Amino acid sequence: MISAVLLALACNPKDKVAVSTPDRNVPEYAIVIHGGAGTIERSHMDEATEKAYHEALNAALDIGEKILQNGGSSLDAVEMTIRYLEDSPLFNAGKGAVFTHEGKNELDASIMTGADQKAGAVAGVTTIRNPISAARAVMEKTEHVMLIGKGAETFASKAGLDIVDPSYFFTEKRWQSLQKILKENAEKTELSEDEKGNKKNGTVGCVALDKNGNITAGTSTGGMTNKRYNRVGDAPVIGAGTFADNATCGISCTGHGEYFIRYTVARDVAALMEYKGLSLEDAADYIVNKKLVEKGGEGGLIGIDNKGNIVMPFNSSGMYRGYARPGERYTGIYKD
Repeated sequence: MISAVLLALACNPKDKVAVSTPDRNVPEYAIVIHGGAGTIERSHMDEATEKAYHEALNAALDIGEKILQNGGSSLDAVEMTIRYLEDSPLFNAGKGAVFTHEGKNELDASIMTGADQKAGAVAGVTTIRNPISAARAVMEKTEHVMLIGKGAETFASKAGLDIVDPSYFFTEKRWQSLQKILKENAEKTELSEDEKGNKKNGTVGCVALDKNGNITAGTSTGGMTNKRYNRVGDAPVIGAGTFADNATCGISCTGHGEYFIRYTVARDVAALMEYKGLSLEDAADYIVNKKLVEKGGEGGLIGIDNKGNIVMPFNSSGMYRGYARPGERYTGIYKD
């Protein structure tokens, strides 16, 4: 029985990977974010770097929470929160994106609304400043779900989005990471690396529940350092990296994308809730700490259900993460 397995996998409350609330006390709104999961060690993080990540996570939460507090939509909250994370060079999305084998920055993003389960995504774009906004435009202004490459860029330009020269995405830190891997093993792809040697799956994401009970989820990424042949991971794939349904939950993932695609991780959490009647915490814990581990997949996810419960499980040593609900705020990096 899955339920027995889930009980055995119950999370330590100190890990801050799940935040529950009694049904009688459903919060007016909730928002949760991540900035990538991976090998993030306390010993590899100095005080200044750690502070910078906490400040960035809190600034992102400020943006989304203000929208939700003022009665704004979860869709607006998710888009604007992720735009901030895309503009920060601390994270591997947008301005902080890693380089491909050819020395380019190829960006992917997706967004989905739980009220109607509409979705939009872009992949392999190189000139769109904020891919998450392009994903929203695909959802709202076309009959499609995913646009890629030059076509997506042409559409984004016609939609009036901010188009930049590819040089906008250049950061010295990411460039040196590519040079290092090309020197060591030009055939290998690698997680993004910060100044202290921490390696993480390069993704940012946000899930929000607004005052109208609507859930939205979004994810954005620069992919893996030294990726080749226009490789695309799970971030823009609906059901793999992003999923939302008001009846169950919203999910945004971060991890080794190939595993999250193969096992439709985001949708799998919602499916366990829908078909098995599991709670968000139990479903997410089973997928991340049981199924993915057995399959060899590393990473984590964030999620919110329609009662405002929040999960942030991960099977790596760390995940940049945070959440806010009325009167509550948390940001974290490490397992503890």
